[in-house]
Order: sequence, then C-alpha cells, then structure tokens
Amino acid sequence: MAKDRKDIPREYKWNVEAMYETPAGCEKDLQHCLELAEKFQEYRGSLETGPKTLLAALKDRDAVGRRLSKAVVYAELRRCEDNRVPAFQALMDKAMMTVARVTEAGSFFEPELASIPEEKLRAWIASEPGLAVYGHYIDDMLRKKAHILSKEEEKLLAQLSEISGVMDDTFTMLSDADFKFGTILDEKGDEVEVTHGSYIPLVSGKDRRVRKEAYEHMYAQYEKYRNTVATLYSYSVKQDVAMSRIRGFGSALEAAVFEDNVSVDVYNNLIDVVNAHLPAMHRYVALRKKLLNLPDLAMYDIYVPVLNAPDEDITFEQAQAIIDEALAPMGDEYRAIVRNAFASRWADVYENEGKTSGAFSSGCYDSIPYILLNYAGKLDDVFTVIHEMGHSMQTYYSARNQEFINADYPIFTAEVASTVNESLLYRHLIDRADDPLRKAYLINQYLDGFKGTLFRQTQFAEFERDVHAAVEAGDMPTCESLCQMYGDLNAKYYGPDVNYDEHIAIEWARIPHFYRAFYVYKYATGYSAATAISKKLIEEGQPARDNYLAFLKSGGCDYPVELLKLAGVDMSTPEPIEAAMQTFESLLDELESLIG
Repeated sequence: MAKDRKDIPREYKWNVEAMYETPAGCEKDLQHCLELAEKFQEYRGSLETGPKTLLAALKDRDAVGRRLSKAVVYAELRRCEDNRVPAFQALMDKAMMTVARVTEAGSFFEPELASIPEEKLRAWIASEPGLAVYGHYIDDMLRKKAHILSKEEEKLLAQLSEISGVMDDTFTMLSDADFKFGTILDEKGDEVEVTHGSYIPLVSGKDRRVRKEAYEHMYAQYEKYRNTVATLYSYSVKQDVAMSRIRGFGSALEAAVFEDNVSVDVYNNLIDVVNAHLPAMHRYVALRKKLLNLPDLAMYDIYVPVLNAPDEDITFEQAQAIIDEALAPMGDEYRAIVRNAFASRWADVYENEGKTSGAFSSGCYDSIPYILLNYAGKLDDVFTVIHEMGHSMQTYYSARNQEFINADYPIFTAEVASTVNESLLYRHLIDRADDPLRKAYLINQYLDGFKGTLFRQTQFAEFERDVHAAVEAGDMPTCESLCQMYGDLNAKYYGPDVNYDEHIAIEWARIPHFYRAFYVYKYATGYSAATAISKKLIEEGQPARDNYLAFLKSGGCDYPVELLKLAGVDMSTPEPIEAAMQTFESLLDELESLIG
C-alpha cells in the first residue's frame, strides 16, 4: 500500500520549496501576472512606432511569461504530489484561469507585430542590438504571417480557447473518471480492479487467463459507449480541420507540422519507411509467438515479456550508480550535473497516496528541472529514471545557454534527449551482460521499445492522417468506419501471426493522444533520431559528444530539423528512420542467435 506523503523521507521528495516557500507566493505571482498583462495592453497600437518600443514590449512580454510559467509549474507540481488536496486543485484551476486571461490580454501582440512591413522589422533588428536575441522569434512570426488573423479575429479565438478543448476534457472525464472496467481475479486468485494504471501490468503478466480477462474488461467499456466516444473524436477531428481552414492551411496535417516548420514529407517519410520494414516487425511478432509457446497469438499477448525479468530489487541509490556508468559516453561534465541533480532533489522518487501516476519531467526557465517518479525498484524503473533525466538535462542546458525567448525547445526534439539516455543504458547493460539469458531479456526489452514507440506510434500517426483526410474529403467518420480503419491498420502492422478479435478494432477509442492531433509521430521521429545519436556517441566519442551537447544547449533557437542537424542527424531525409530500422533488425538477429 502506498504511504502517506508525510511518511516519505525528505531526501526522496523534490525541492519544490526552491520555487516558492509556500503556495501563497505562487498566488501572489498569479495575481501579479494579471496586473502585468493588463498593463501590457498599453502597447496596443504602438508597436510600429520604433525598435525601442518593440524591444520594450518584447521584454515585458517575456517578464509576464517567465513569472507565469513559474507559477503554473509550481501549481502543477503541488497538485501532482497529492491530487486529493482541494487547495492544490484550486491553485491549479487558478493558474489555468490566469493563463487564459493573460493569453487574451496579449492576443493583439502578434497580429500587430505581423502588420509591420518585413523590411522595416529587418532594419530595426539591424539597428537595435537588443532585438538580435528575438531574431528567430521574429523570423518565425514572419513565416507564420499568412496564417495570423486580424486583431479582432485573434482576440475572438483567444476568448474561445477555454472551450476549445471540450472534446479532450470530456473524453478525459469519461475515460479516467467515469468508466469502471470491473474486477478480475489475478494470478494469485485475488480480486483486482482493472484500471488504466493496472491494465498494462495485468496484460504483461504470465497468466494468459488474466491477460485475456483484463483485455476484455477494458475494451468492453469502450464498446458500451462506442457511439459517444466516436462522436467526441469525430468532433475533435472536425475542429482540427476547421481551425486549419480558418488559418488558411491546405490540411489539418499541414497546419500541425507547420508549427515546427516541418514538411509534410517528414510525416509521410516516417510512415513510408516504417511500412517498408513491416516484415521485420512481423518477424519479431512470430518470434514472440514461438518464445511464448502459444498455438495462437492474441493482441493481449503482445505486452507480456517473452523472457523472465531479472529477479532483483534495485535501490534508488543503486539505480543512480548504474545510470552514472551508462552515461559515460556523455562525458564528465554531463555526469557531474546528473549526480548533482540527484543530490539536489530534482526528483520526487516514491509513490504516495494521491500522487500522480507514471513519470514526467517538468520545470521552467527560473527553476531547477523537476522529475516525478513512482520508483518501485525494478529494472524498468531505472530506465524510467534515466529517460526523465534526459528530459531534465535538456531543460537544464537550454535554460543556461539561451535567453528565455529561445529556451523552450520544441516537442519534435523533446523525446530525443530522453531516448538517447535510454539507448545508452540498453547498450551498457547488454554489452556487460555475461549471462546469455539476461542479455536476451535486455535485447527483447530494447526491441519492445522499438515496437511500442517506432512502430506503434507510426501506426497511430497513419490512423490520424487517414481519419483527417477522410473528413477533409467530406466523409464524416462513424464508429464503424473508425473501427474498420483502425482494425485494418492493426492487422497490417502486426502481421499474419496474430489472431485478431473484435475488441482491438476499437483500441483507437482509448488513446488520449488522438485529441492532440498529429502529436504522436514526434515520438517515432524522436526515437529514430535518438537511435542514430546514441550510436554516434558510442562509436565516435568526443566529436559526437560535442555535437550532441551543442544540440542540448540550443533550446529552441532554431527549427527542430535544423537543431537536430547540430547532432549530426537530418530528419528531412528518410535516412535516420532507415538507420533505426537497421538497428531493430540487427537486434532481432542478435536475439535469434542467442535463443537458437
């Protein structure tokens, strides 16, 4: 049973007091942000008066943003410590309300900035040294100029922002709060509730009956509300399409990738290359069936480890030592910062009652990076720690090498740093494993990472692309058409060795990421880039390390494809995805040779 938070030792709790000693400080800053946002409106109608006015406005805008991001992060962290505490719920609600009001107050800024002729802006940047740091921001604004609406239209959209996520919020409440998936008997014969948190552990267990019953209980609930969920997702897609048309894009996909200055070709390259290598995925699925010794392989058999996990408990201190060794290719400076991160309580380590499940990295420009964990002492937990530390190290390097305007790195690159760390840990453990069975287990886990991220997220990306394209062509999705589309894709990705059933076709209905359209492909591209970078770090040493650290320090000072080029990876071409596929196939060869 999870402990009460007060019973967790201080050294295993994050140092949230470094941001504010008490929540009162956060509330004071939220109020101050509202006052600053109100004052900021004095710039309305004056931006074109000259470079000094523009620079002052940009600096004041940053001041609001810095203060607001700190308050929002603090509110989120406190709520995550114990979601049952009403005071923290209220603080987070207040923070989100403040974000909406600040956004509305500043909604005039970009339309007005975009109305200034480009030649004039270029001349101002040349004449006013203080504007140089805003060069990329202004370049990006000019790039987006054709899609920025009038001041009145932007204000209207800002006012609608609080309700624009209604489909997502409704789905979240339905799926996470209202749905009850029932109980089953676990491997020991004890009654357990099927929840989102327990589902993966249940379908990853050795008892096939437990896996099957958990799977059926989960999807039965979505089947029961299939039309409601289909309506929510359908309107979410329609909203994406409508917003893309309002802003003058040719498609919702074009609008989504435009934000990162990424070509639609990058998205389609991912799908095309992965599709070309699906025979390797089918080969891996067939190997799983063989190793599990099953007459038929069902979708509820996809998550169970085909080899037994090492029977060991790893203390958090031991995990830190393993991570330190694995990060040797990153060099002394990086490793020293990671050691200090543990000593300085960046991480909230153990589960407690009411704590947010899972793991994440958070933080802002004016705070240390923070890591939420629910560490349980298993090898998988060590991978979680090094993954989240990768995120936090990118945040650390970015904040210390970029001004605020350029410190926030794009989501497109956000999964790279975390997955590089994971890849280094896998190679460290595989190369040092003297037991063939342990080595086989680690390789299988690495392959499962490819399966769950590169293949599965690409499957999701293909589904999103096809559903949005159907709506844009005038075909309104129904539950039946969504299930048909998803079921066909699932069969294509997993191949002929899986015995499909009626449940998997509605899996789309439980994927929350689909309410953030065209987001999941970034996991797959990030995984591909990280695979290539980690290989360079191990094989090339100092030159690759210098390039990678330059990438980590670059934050968001350029577009993501250009940033990744600093680390020696060009995502505008199919090569990194092809290289990742080759790594997958070589690992598969290695596993087959180990198990005979």
